[in-house]
Amino acid sequence: MASSTISKQDCLSNCQECQTTLASMLTGTCLEKGGSHVEQNHVKLMLDCMAACAACIDFMSRNSDFHQSYCQACAEICKACGDSCEEVGGMDDCVKCCRKCEESCTAMAA
Repeated sequence: MASSTISKQDCLSNCQECQTTLASMLTGTCLEKGGSHVEQNHVKLMLDCMAACAACIDFMSRNSDFHQSYCQACAEICKACGDSCEEVGGMDDCVKCCRKCEESCTAMAA
């Protein structure tokens, strides 16, 4: 998906998908599997990513003049979370949604 084709609605949808996918994976898979799935830094990244996505949704929905700052931070957090999920393994849905959200938030931050 090219940056120029990403709309605010696409970004809102990607943030929402990322937030719900991570919440579902954390509570439905990571807690059950244990081990590296519940390692402190990994869980903190997942929680940070969910919170960043929620903030982006809020700021973009209100057409806030500050949405670009939040989108930039969200993109950075989504990258870190996606990297962590990829490293842990077995979290392909999380990696995919984090990468998609990172791309759209980067486009909205420009």
